[in-house]
Amino acid sequence: MAQSDTVSRILDTAEVLFAERGFAETSLRNITSKARVNLAAVNYHFGSKKALIQAVFSRYLDPFSQRFHSALDDLEARYADGVIPLEELLETMATTVLAVPAERNSLKVFMRLLGLAYSQAQGHLRRHIQAQYGDVFTRFTELVRRATPELPDAERFWRLHFMLGTVIFTLSGLDALRDIAAKDYHEQVTVRDLVRRLRPVVVAAMNAPLPPEIEEESHANAHPG
Repeated sequence: MAQSDTVSRILDTAEVLFAERGFAETSLRNITSKARVNLAAVNYHFGSKKALIQAVFSRYLDPFSQRFHSALDDLEARYADGVIPLEELLETMATTVLAVPAERNSLKVFMRLLGLAYSQAQGHLRRHIQAQYGDVFTRFTELVRRATPELPDAERFWRLHFMLGTVIFTLSGLDALRDIAAKDYHEQVTVRDLVRRLRPVVVAAMNAPLPPEIEEESHANAHPG
């Protein structure tokens, strides 16, 4: 078996097991047994479980980052020096997110992995993502800031993460939601149908009025004294 085949086999197995069981609950022996490779192969190619986890994410995030930078370049060229509307930014992000897993495993696995990155204590993974891909997320956040100038920075941070949580929950539970839609509402739902339904919800959430106490605090900070 060629080296690249061994690496792909380990990564393919690891990402599915991590998504199904979690990082802490998946041992290297679980991975090597299912991938039919020995532990020495994992240690040789990756060096550690942490490095393997990072490599699993990089398979998705490398192409995502490249595509997203390119898509944001196109948006900025189209709007020249103007503000890119929030709807356009969110649509571009959604389109890019949907395009990448088609090259790897599945959207469901990708979303479950993202959810685990937030919910499980993997400080090394957050540091890895920030170091390797922080530039594209910083760029996107800055464009969102320009599109939502009325939002205080802290409020924008929370709303972006509420939005991310909504998307991850919906798309990682895709199979169950499709079953419910088919059984209870006689709907056959594609991923793009879901994205079309999600879009106005997350845009409305980002544009929702500020809670009175936050609005008062924001106004006081903007006009001290």
